[in-house]
Amino acid sequence: MIFPYRIGPALPLFAALALSGCDRPQGTSVTINSADGDTLASVDGKSGEVKLALPGFQGAFKLPKMSLEADDFELNGVHLYPGSTIRNVDVGNGRDKAFMMTFDSPADPATVRSWFRDKMGEADFTLTDDGGVLVGKTAEEKPFRLDLRPAGGDRSTGVMTLGG
Repeated sequence: MIFPYRIGPALPLFAALALSGCDRPQGTSVTINSADGDTLASVDGKSGEVKLALPGFQGAFKLPKMSLEADDFELNGVHLYPGSTIRNVDVGNGRDKAFMMTFDSPADPATVRSWFRDKMGEADFTLTDDGGVLVGKTAEEKPFRLDLRPAGGDRSTGVMTLGG
């Protein structure tokens, strides 16, 4: 899955995500915003409700819930940690971030961080570990940040941010 940095190309992505839904108890939420932070389109991962607020068209409808997993995301050839699930995707969030994603992983933060550091290093990311947070740039020189925190047991929750 490729996440663009501009809203125009993101609308086909939103349509593809919405139509790829499958009926699962916990879904992935997706939000696409304009450069000024107004929500243009969203999918609620809990209810399956889709809302559109586009120039000339506004509406809401329901689709089956969708659930995005580790292999559904790829950035420069790097997927999420195996077994991870994507909780929320925010494209063009109006806070100088082009992309923000929250995900849950079936391993502790140190294990997930080490895995990302190795995989992203192989994919020509420039990374430093800043107090347990991976920061740096993608191979295309886009700012990158990965925050991980414990989520009970041997699990973690991560927030990946691109752009800014």
